Amino acid sequence: MSAVGVVALALLSAAALLVLVRLVRGPRVLDRIVAVEVLVTLVLAGICVAIAVWRYTMFVPVLIVLALLGFIGAMTAARLVEEREDLR
Repeated sequence: MSAVGVVALALLSAAALLVLVRLVRGPRVLDRIVAVEVLVTLVLAGICVAIAVWRYTMFVPVLIVLALLGFIGAMTAARLVEEREDLR
């Protein structure tokens, strides 16, 4: 593993920890939804780093499915928050 891969994974892990803090402490539901979306994005970035460093191309379909699920989750959450005023 190259030094760039180690640094990238360390930074992504630190960002994920900060996002987990926001996910737990988020005062509103919308804050938690955004935290989950950012966490999914960080996982996707971590998979991209793994693909680049170790050349594991078998993770590309997992990457695509996670990206699609993240998009669908974001759209569903936005629609839910739009319909229910008490979640804002």
